[in-house]
Amino acid sequence: MGVLLGRIDDLGRFVTSNIEYTMRVLLMVYLSLRATILDQAQGLRTIVSVLAAQVYFTGWQALPLITTLALTTGSVLVLQGLSNLTMVGGSDMIGSFLVIALSRETGPLLTALVVIARSGTAVASEVGNMRANREIEALESMGINPLSFIVFPRVFGGVISVLCLAFYFNVIALLGGFFVTRFLHDIPFNFYADSLLQAFTMDDVLIFLLKNSFSGMIIFIVCCYQGLSVKKSPHEVPQVTTQAVVNSIIYVTVFNLTVTAVFYMNQLRNMGVI
Repeated sequence: MGVLLGRIDDLGRFVTSNIEYTMRVLLMVYLSLRATILDQAQGLRTIVSVLAAQVYFTGWQALPLITTLALTTGSVLVLQGLSNLTMVGGSDMIGSFLVIALSRETGPLLTALVVIARSGTAVASEVGNMRANREIEALESMGINPLSFIVFPRVFGGVISVLCLAFYFNVIALLGGFFVTRFLHDIPFNFYADSLLQAFTMDDVLIFLLKNSFSGMIIFIVCCYQGLSVKKSPHEVPQVTTQAVVNSIIYVTVFNLTVTAVFYMNQLRNMGVI
């Protein structure tokens, strides 16, 4: 009984600490947006240049990795989907299968994981080193708000990059995967394209925008927050970078799972199942 109570107490402390962490992160989102609108000490052109650099690093330079991952994932799903659906006479359902597997679930999650591994770690270590080297204090002494100069461009640029990368991932996975596996399955492209177009709905567009935009925001807000949590020593930077990766993966995975669960529960309710 004592062991059970101890575990319940540990779970309560874990939930409480995560709620407090989430509230602090959300507060930083508000403060960074407010600082960007009200504080113009650094100038709008400077913010845009930092944002463009973030988009270039997070989005453009990640294209080779995203291309390889999308082709591999798309080829595997197209091959498995065609093989199994053809066996049961349901090849006309290949579009619905791929839209659900790629556009709704696999694409947003894999894109977010790639961004966390490449850009999330870079942002957390960069901001942490800026904090340790007193660069942020230097910005404050010049009247520049670090939240508008450091946090906002990276978060906004990260959201744009994640959305673009996720769209690119879906296109390469759906089209590239088909052409890669066409040597194994003789299926007309017109039939494949019509099946995909009929499977896409407005719900898929909304889920795509919701998952990827908030995933990008979560990743870069968490990484910036962890970088700013460095006190004085550069030895803290690897620790906060690791914590940023762990927290980003947890928050992004939980968010994607929550959106998926809410969507399918709503579908079941509309069908009268629940």
